[in-house]
Amino acid sequence: MDIISKLMEEHQLEKAEWIELLSKSEDPFVVKELREAAVKLRKRYYGDKVFTRGLIEFTNYCKNGCYYCGINRENRKVKRYRLTEEEILDCCENGYGLGFRTFVLQGGEDGYFTTDRITEIIREIKKRYPDCALTLSIGERSYESYLAWRKAGADRYLLRHEAASESLYQSLHPAEMKLSSRRKCLHDLKELGYQVGAGFMVGPPGQSLEDLAEDLLFLKELEPQMVGIGPFIPHHETRFSEEKAGSIELTLFLLSIVRILLPKVLLPATTALGTMDPEGREKGLRAGANVVMPNLSPVKNRKLYDLYDNKICTGEEAAECCGCLSRRVESAGYRLVAERGDAL
Repeated sequence: MDIISKLMEEHQLEKAEWIELLSKSEDPFVVKELREAAVKLRKRYYGDKVFTRGLIEFTNYCKNGCYYCGINRENRKVKRYRLTEEEILDCCENGYGLGFRTFVLQGGEDGYFTTDRITEIIREIKKRYPDCALTLSIGERSYESYLAWRKAGADRYLLRHEAASESLYQSLHPAEMKLSSRRKCLHDLKELGYQVGAGFMVGPPGQSLEDLAEDLLFLKELEPQMVGIGPFIPHHETRFSEEKAGSIELTLFLLSIVRILLPKVLLPATTALGTMDPEGREKGLRAGANVVMPNLSPVKNRKLYDLYDNKICTGEEAAECCGCLSRRVESAGYRLVAERGDAL
């Protein structure tokens, strides 16, 4: 049995097989075969639906010094902000009116937002919008914090592992940040009953095909309900400012692979894809993705949540952004739906 047939039949490969398959990412026949298989699986489980996640970037303070990130603690040129609870709730109200049934609270690892503060925000959102799912994306916290937030009503948690290879992870992060800690958090979240999202960058400095194979092996071990993949994009105020961005083509290839690896996964066509290619998100949907994440944050704050250079949609109102996305999704042959979009 060849590697592609094995992947389609067994939904997993050995490390050496992953490396061999990844080496064929520029082979048009292989790309087409995997894309068609990915779309077939995506349509089997989700039809033509594309789910929206209303993204609320509520703080750009962060205690971490990740070398690739524009809001890392070392960047003194960032104008820092925090949304108040009322501002966060206003974003939810606006999003609900636009048809969103999932809100994503995303921010840096900001100690101001203690376990109790986040708990209070979760309770208020779930009280006002009981038919909506609430996703948190606020980094590594204690088991006790994750438990408190789960009890308060949080449904999902996004925590990209960024790199499953120990050596690559350490080359992208300061010494105090450990891959083992990130993995533990992801397993804790699964144990607590969250729908869990992991994910990685494509093409950060020093990444090899072997590193990507490690990512795919880790995803299969973790079996997350969501996977976020996007190309590395340099930020001008980081140590990687002069590095080359990741490949759109390899990112799309990996989206198809992840759909086959985890057929029921919720897979975003990311903003990073759209930043690097005007049709990046449409291409992502055609490669097997089934989620988009429009920004509900106040327009005045959007440019300040500056993870990488030239991020799109920083000047648009949420309604404009949604109208544009809806047309883009339709042009890719799918339709935006106003549903929670839980993992199957």
